[in-house]
Formats: sequence, C-alpha cells, structure tokens
Amino acid sequence: MVCEMQISELGEITGYQFYEGIMHSHARMTYTQVAQIVAAKDDDSALRKQFSAVLPQIDALQNLSQRLQKCRNQRGAIDFDTQETRILFDAKRKISQIIPVDRTDAHRLIEECMLCANLCAAEFLQKSKLPALYRVHEGPSEDRLVSVRDFLGELGIGLGGGDEPQPMHYRQVLNSVKHRDDAQIIQSVLLRSMSQAVYQCENLGHFGLAFDAYTHFTSPIRRYSDLLVHRAIRSLIKSEKKSMHIRRMENQQPIDKAVYYPYELSSLEDVGQHLSVTERRADEATRDVVNWLKCEFLLDRVSEQYTGVVSAVTGFGLFVMLDDLMVEGLIHVTGLPKDYYHYEASQHRMVGERTGRIFRLGQKVKVKVVRVNLEERKIDFELLDKSSNQSHSGKKSSFSNTTDDRPKNPRTKKTRARKSGAKKPLTTHAKTKAKAGSSHGKRKRKTSR
Repeated sequence: MVCEMQISELGEITGYQFYEGIMHSHARMTYTQVAQIVAAKDDDSALRKQFSAVLPQIDALQNLSQRLQKCRNQRGAIDFDTQETRILFDAKRKISQIIPVDRTDAHRLIEECMLCANLCAAEFLQKSKLPALYRVHEGPSEDRLVSVRDFLGELGIGLGGGDEPQPMHYRQVLNSVKHRDDAQIIQSVLLRSMSQAVYQCENLGHFGLAFDAYTHFTSPIRRYSDLLVHRAIRSLIKSEKKSMHIRRMENQQPIDKAVYYPYELSSLEDVGQHLSVTERRADEATRDVVNWLKCEFLLDRVSEQYTGVVSAVTGFGLFVMLDDLMVEGLIHVTGLPKDYYHYEASQHRMVGERTGRIFRLGQKVKVKVVRVNLEERKIDFELLDKSSNQSHSGKKSSFSNTTDDRPKNPRTKKTRARKSGAKKPLTTHAKTKAKAGSSHGKRKRKTSR
C-alpha cells in the first residue's frame, strides 16, 4: 500500500493518494549511514560517493524533514526526547555495556515521513465515513493537571492554558527546562500527567501531536492496528466509490467490501480495546526483559558506587535512576537518614519532620548498590553522604506547629526511617510501606504515540 503525498515548500500537505504498488529498492542503507551522509552534506565523503545514485533524494528528504519539524513546532506538538539505552554483549553473551542511544537526523527524517502518512490515512478514512480505528490521545485529566501544576510550582515553573492547556503550553515548559539537570525528570512528570494513547473508532484527535485526526498506517507487519487500516483503505480502492484520494488500476473490477474489510462499528470497538490492552502488555513484557538484563549487569557490581537522580518518590522510598546506565533501583525509606518523613504526593517529595531534610524528584544523589535480586528484578541502593545539607530546608520543621507556613497536604503520609539494625519496631504505617517497598511498587509509564 502506497501513500503518495504532495508537500509544499512550507511543509503543508497539499494532496495525497493511496494505491496498491510494489516496492523496487534502489539502495539498502542503515540509519547510521544515512545520519553520516546527512551530516557530511558539504563534504565529499566515502559514504556519499558510495550512495551517489540516491543522494538527491536523501538531501531532498532531509530538507523536507527540517521543514516539517518547523511546522510541528509551530503547531505546538509535544516532542518528548526520551532517552533509550542499548545493551551490548561480549563474546560470552554477558552484558559488557549499557549505553545511551542517540536520536539522529535519520530517525527524525523517517519519523516525519511516517507522521505525514499516518495523518493522511486518518483524514482519508474520516472523509470516507468508513468505520476505522484511530489513534486517540486525550489531554490531561483535571486531577493530574492539579498534580503536575503543584510539582512545577515547587520548581518555579508555570504551565499555561488554564483548565484546558494545549500541547503548545506543554512544549513551552519543555523548552524552558531543556538545559536543567532535572530536565528528564520534569519531562517524565509531564508525560505521566497525560492520558495513555488508545485505539478507538471515535476520533478525538491526538493531543501530543496536535493533530485533529491520527491513525497508525506505516507498520502493518508488526502492528495489527496498522493492518486493519490497510484493509480499510484497500476495501475503498477495490470499491466503486469515487475519491480524488484513490488511484486504481485500469479496468479494475469492484470487489465486495466484506472480502477485504468485514468489520462493523461494534466489532471494531472491541478490537480497539483489545489492541490497546495488548499494546500495554507488550510494553510491560519488554520492560520486564530489559529490567532483568540490567539486574544481571549489576549483579557483579554490588558495593560499587554511582551517581544518579531521584526518578520517583513514593511513600516507601525513593527510586533512583543511575546516570548513563539508565538503571533504576530503590532506596527504601528505612535507608534514609533517621527521621519521620512526610510523603507529599503532589510535590513529589519526602520531608523529614525533625531535621527538615527534603528528598525530591529530580534531586541528584550518590548511591551504592547493596542488593540485586535477579529473580524478582529488584535493585536496592544505599544512600551515601547522608549528612549532606544539600537537600536541607535550612531549618528544623514541626508539622504540629500552627505557625508552619508550608501548605498542608491532606494526602501527606508520615513514614519513620531507622537504621537497618534498629531494635525498635517501625510504626504501623511504616510497616505497611516497608511491605509495599518489597515489591518495588511497580510503576507504569505512559505512551503517547
């Protein structure tokens, strides 16, 4: 299935057609090679000589990609630049390195082309009035919006848009924090504040991409939702319905819709719900495997020290993401400096009642790997430099003192931290949190594409 588009110099899609075709490949290239070719545009490099036959197309696509990215920015689409990792193995099939994966111009080029094709497919299906699955991503709910604004307010950052912020307002926040040390954490909080993208027949647009209609068309081999979209478009091509967005073969005979697309609205709704669930299940399975591999990597590195950043704050402790390795583990509340800690969910922090010590999301910490459970995929860290005043509020606090001017959070929880060898029992609440901590409190990520 081909989506042939006409795009102006301004990056606007002025026309498109769908038709059946056969691909004739003129070059077999990798993302790395294309990225190097694009980077050496003004040089006479060996790669550019090797692929000289397709250089005009590559250079044109690169120019188009830059124009489309500019249009995306003007539209206000959110560009979450998430950091992915690549696991390298040695000759003995043991992990030798965990390295960050760079997103190159080659990746952006392909991504922009896919976005355009997906957009055209969604608009075409909507015009045809044919029941189909759309990729729907709604904006943040009211309670999540309150939570993210409370968190950003603690950092002196404002999110515009009032009760109904638009993608542009999220983008403005991301642009304002991209040079901060805690930019990845702020991005993660913004991402979690939004709804998960789902497949459904009712088109409600895509909040993150700032599209009025969007679907998945470009990966029919690996995504069943895309295959359904292909079947829907093919059924229109094989029909007698006239459309300026369809190109048919000469003397083509019409074929009944039921042959290619035997779906009604009610059955598609069920399929959409099923695909949304299986997508999340597949993502969780992928994370489970990656977490197992990362645990194996740290298994022989117990007692080693690393720097990291607090990636999540819970009532039972702090999750820390190690720099560069992108490996996450837990500092249990019992491993924090001895104190009673109030868990302030909306501010994503824990505050020591006696010392005023604050542990917050995005805070830099130094930890030591103390325990790795490969079977349960858990990593436990110990906080180093516990006497540091870097995270101290500067004065002692008393939550029972009526003169305390900090906002009282009705969701605040109190948790007692003691040394691991303490003989005194934990409070009832702390026992509950310790139990919760034993499971590392599985946290789910949101996807928006």
